[in-house]
Amino acid sequence: MAVVFKKPEALLDVSTHYCPGCTHGIIHRLVAEVIDELGVLDKTIGVAPVGCSVLAYNYFACDMFEAAHGRAPAVATGIRRTNPDSVVFTYQGDGDLAAIGTAEIVHAATRGENITTIFVNNCIYGMTGGQMAPTTLPGQVTETTPYGRDPKLAGYPVRVAEMIATLTGACYVERVSVDTVPNIIKAKKAIKKAFENQLAGKGFSLVEVLSICPTNWGLSPQEALQWLRDNMIPYYPLGVKKDNTEEAK
Repeated sequence: MAVVFKKPEALLDVSTHYCPGCTHGIIHRLVAEVIDELGVLDKTIGVAPVGCSVLAYNYFACDMFEAAHGRAPAVATGIRRTNPDSVVFTYQGDGDLAAIGTAEIVHAATRGENITTIFVNNCIYGMTGGQMAPTTLPGQVTETTPYGRDPKLAGYPVRVAEMIATLTGACYVERVSVDTVPNIIKAKKAIKKAFENQLAGKGFSLVEVLSICPTNWGLSPQEALQWLRDNMIPYYPLGVKKDNTEEAK
């Protein structure tokens, strides 16, 4: 009988710690499927962050490093430069990458480091209980903004993909979502292209993935997916923000 669906070889056969409805599991699978399809499992090295995906090293079958909070791009830079034949990716949330890790991601991108970053944006600090993140939307209620984020007090959300796209060293930047099957298919294509860019030596690639956090948003998974469509996508439009891959050939 032909096998039409199975767990990717790049994922370990274990249960995850993620909350019900969390889309980290979908994103993990997409990354793993890409690693399998490119045939690079034996030379892939991932860098896990501090945040909800802090235990990613328990789920991916490739070699994994654990970085200090926000420092995954710096760790990935060192790994890639000392192991030039490896495939290196960071998997980071918005609290890790866009707050304490802002300098690391900006400078890794502007140096054109030949690494791939998967940036998961759910507009909130998930692991620590639901505080405001750099990506929290105006008016969004969190543990630290009980009346909604007020831009006059807390500033405006950071549009990471657009910011990174302005940097000369960044080769490819795209924002995707995993709220529907068509969007999941597009997300996989973007992640695969980001890995292919690295294999071709084209430089730094970042894929921002809009994700949900039903637990800290106080919504059911179905409600959370609709909230993403109604609120996140208008503020964080999907699509390619930069693609210099043809120029980089």
